[in-house]
Amino acid sequence: MTDAFPSDYAEARADFLRAAEAAGARLRTYTLPGHRGPDGDELRVDTAYTGPADPEKLLVTVSGTHGIEGFCGSACQTGILLREGLARTAGPRTGVLLVHALNPYGFAYLRRVNEEEVDLNRNFVDHDDPPHNDAYDAVHATLVPPGSAAFSPSALVADLAALRDRLGPQTLQEAVTRGQYRHADGLFYGGLRPTWSRRVFEVVVAEQIAGAAHVAYIDLHTGLGERGVGEPIFRGGRDADAHARARRWYGDALTASELGTSSSTPIVGNTATAVADGLGPVGRLTAITLEFGTLPGPEVLLALCADAWLHRHHTPAEAVRSELKQLIREAFCPADAAWREQVLRRAREVFGQALAGLADVKPGYAG
Repeated sequence: MTDAFPSDYAEARADFLRAAEAAGARLRTYTLPGHRGPDGDELRVDTAYTGPADPEKLLVTVSGTHGIEGFCGSACQTGILLREGLARTAGPRTGVLLVHALNPYGFAYLRRVNEEEVDLNRNFVDHDDPPHNDAYDAVHATLVPPGSAAFSPSALVADLAALRDRLGPQTLQEAVTRGQYRHADGLFYGGLRPTWSRRVFEVVVAEQIAGAAHVAYIDLHTGLGERGVGEPIFRGGRDADAHARARRWYGDALTASELGTSSSTPIVGNTATAVADGLGPVGRLTAITLEFGTLPGPEVLLALCADAWLHRHHTPAEAVRSELKQLIREAFCPADAAWREQVLRRAREVFGQALAGLADVKPGYAG
């Protein structure tokens, strides 16, 4: 099954579309204007839907919110929900919606950010009054050294280690990953305005999600936590029973950033925000990030810093061919077969838990 992992964005999209068509899914496509992939092809977000025309319950999975993490997310969607046919096991009045490559530019160019250098999973905020992250200001110059014409991994490793020793691993992670809105050349930058991918996703929510009474939402990610372990991290919704409901569905493995039980520190502006907003007070949302660990945190951070440097000093076409790209590939989609088998096995389990949870929701139940 590890052959479900594509070698690049173009292959991922082709595999997804073939599998969706074979499964009889209804497809919609959104084309990114003004940009093409390294091969010259257009870059697209695709959605595939199976189920009744007006579902009461809906399982939604999203891949590629952080572009390069789409290798894993696409493999899970294509290999398990479509090829294995798990989507067909959804109960009556239940649909399954797959949002493929939400950040197609980052997927194609092996980046976590999008075509505007924006972290899409920090972009769903009110940009007229964005949240402040003063702690990031103090670490920015270490992560993105000013005027560095050459990349020195050893020097960066030493600087990052000194920063970690001074602040402590937890404080450093919170400062770096929460999301920041002042440094356009920095990491985890949430942008100045809604990105194209955000606007597309809000259309998807309005047209394909908002009518459902109950939504199980799974955003597929990699890079945090124990290697190969798929951690379900609670992301909403807003009714009083949401966290308890997620615990019933996903068991003791469920974590929550706000409770300090997750490999992820609290973040702002994630995609689940758009789903919660779209459902409003009537629909019920049970949202998680399914996070697959890869490398230790310092190595992942090094890869992100290296990639930021690479794209500051090279064109996208040059950068995507650089040997430095191997750092970010291993940080977000390791090549070894054991990791990939573990990921697919865990994704199969969690998708099954979500469908079982939806099946247990009784008609008219608002909890």
